[in-house]
Amino acid sequence: MSNIKCRVEECYYNSSDLCQASTIEVRSNTTEHVVSISDDTACETFVPKAKKS
Repeated sequence: MSNIKCRVEECYYNSSDLCQASTIEVRSNTTEHVVSISDDTACETFVPKAKKS
């Protein structure tokens, strides 16, 4: 398994700051310009802990 860091405590897949999802999907978070910083991206794999419990 990859060591993908995750700092989103509310995500179901976060365990000790590591993503436990079997795959991840990241998309562009903007239509205004070319993606050039991490804030211009979004994790589509995110699932709130409350939904999976």
